[in-house]
Amino acid sequence: MAANLDQIFILLRDWLVSFLPALLRPAAGVVLGVVAIVCVFPALFALTTVFERKGLARIQNRLGPNRVGPFGLLQPMADGVKSLTKEDIVPSSANAGVHFLAPLVLVVAVFMGFAVLPMGRNMVLVDMDAGLLFFFAMSASSELAVFMAGWSSRNKYSLLGAMRAVAQMISYEVVLLLSSVSVVMIAGSLSLTKIVAAQNVYSGGLPHWYIFTPWGLASFVMYAIATTAETNRSPFDLPEGESELVAGYHTEYSGFKFALFFLGEYLAMFSISGLGVTLFLGGWSAPCSGLEWVPSWIWFFGKMMLSIFVFIWMRGTLPRLRQDQLMNFAWKFILPLTLLDLFVTALWRFMGEGWLRWVVSTAILVAAYVLLGRAEMRKKHYGPRSYRYAE
Repeated sequence: MAANLDQIFILLRDWLVSFLPALLRPAAGVVLGVVAIVCVFPALFALTTVFERKGLARIQNRLGPNRVGPFGLLQPMADGVKSLTKEDIVPSSANAGVHFLAPLVLVVAVFMGFAVLPMGRNMVLVDMDAGLLFFFAMSASSELAVFMAGWSSRNKYSLLGAMRAVAQMISYEVVLLLSSVSVVMIAGSLSLTKIVAAQNVYSGGLPHWYIFTPWGLASFVMYAIATTAETNRSPFDLPEGESELVAGYHTEYSGFKFALFFLGEYLAMFSISGLGVTLFLGGWSAPCSGLEWVPSWIWFFGKMMLSIFVFIWMRGTLPRLRQDQLMNFAWKFILPLTLLDLFVTALWRFMGEGWLRWVVSTAILVAAYVLLGRAEMRKKHYGPRSYRYAE
């Protein structure tokens, strides 16, 4: 029974395609997988917007959506109707073709990334040997979409917002890629299914997830910081800084085009969180051997939604950084630690089993963190805080 529940979606797909001729079944299976992705993640997006607005309202001691439907749960439907019926205004001086394509490129690129994510046992649309490389190639396309939106609008605020966004995304894209390289070094493969399989091993009932190693924990922390910046979430939401840039690269967008940017941002959160779960948290594997009877897809989506909760919690807690702080943090602190973590990962790989590699790896990473942090703090020369009052 547990095995059937774990493979319920695979069995349902096979049953549906069994009515077709044998020649059409492979293509029909792919189409059903695409339809499932296109339906499931936008539905999660709708629920997450309500959850985020209610969560932020709770953090800020105010009311969230509570008028449309029971407990405000139908608010996403009202927002969707508003976006569909709102007038689409395009500046007369804008490049209409590029202006129209930018949000489409963003959404399509994000959807393509879901194709290689193993969302459960045997639940991956395309099992590629270079799945990780394909995912990063698709996620990098979002930077092109952001620049297209800012440049085609013929608006100085939009262009400045796009340039800030591209600079930020390229800076943290380097950290994102390098933090994933450590996982590839240990797993010995770019296939996301093989990376999950390498972590789906238990000793004493506990899993061999990469986050439970010194190099894995360091890589995960730097990956989480980079993903926060890549998805323009607080405290790295500078590309959409309303106080400085009106609304950033999508200032000149309205109606459904703006809704596509909004959708793309949340879908990027889902995909990048799913990749983090796959690389460091065992993907669809259970947190202990005694819970392997729970369907694997429940573990994947549960871990992914937990990371989304952390995104929301950070948005309601941390203030926005300045642009110089953001760039210095990437190039002067996070990137050197990421490069050092690759060296530590190599040591871990070739030192063999035993407690010595735990001590050496931990000592190197902690010492580097402390020394680099203190060196950066000394350069700032922070003085005593003074208060001035208007007279």
